[in-house]
Amino acid sequence: MVKIGVLALQGAVREHIQSLEACGVEAIAIKHKEELNEIDGLILPGGESTTMRRLIDKYDFMDSLKKFAADGKPMFGTCAGLILLAKNLVGYNEPHIGVMDVTVERNSFGRQVDSFEADLAIRNVATSFPAVFIRAPHIVEAGENVEILAKHEGRIVAARDGQFLGCSFHPELTEDHRFTAYFVEMVKEAKQKTLV
Repeated sequence: MVKIGVLALQGAVREHIQSLEACGVEAIAIKHKEELNEIDGLILPGGESTTMRRLIDKYDFMDSLKKFAADGKPMFGTCAGLILLAKNLVGYNEPHIGVMDVTVERNSFGRQVDSFEADLAIRNVATSFPAVFIRAPHIVEAGENVEILAKHEGRIVAARDGQFLGCSFHPELTEDHRFTAYFVEMVKEAKQKTLV
């Protein structure tokens, strides 16, 4: 049985927890860095990336999040969470956690188009998935070992880099839990490897 945490500093925490529970796994809201030791995978939810970074620094989470990644545990960043995971950010010199081999641009669908829904084909997940985009970033460039899972209007909006999964949209804001279930399988596989 795996335990998956949701970084509970800001963003759609409750919705992610409900989605994880719908997938049949134990979900924990992570409010203290020590709680990262209790979980097998972590979701970084959507919210506002600069606010989230400020809270990560305020509660001294950064080193613990980097160690969590270095320990080989899966991490899933949605929207602002993708920005936190990316190694490169357009217009910024420094990344945040900086572990996923992608370059991400913030608010890349334009501030005018604050939110929209699109039907996406997500590789290995769904031929049709209702994706909710809210002030969404997108992946401008992906490293050679990064698997591109979905595009919208030619822009990469979901990708996987080994133990890291990232998307531009909010899968937790729909009743469709298949993308969350894909991450749950990643966590189960990673845990299985550590048990061998």
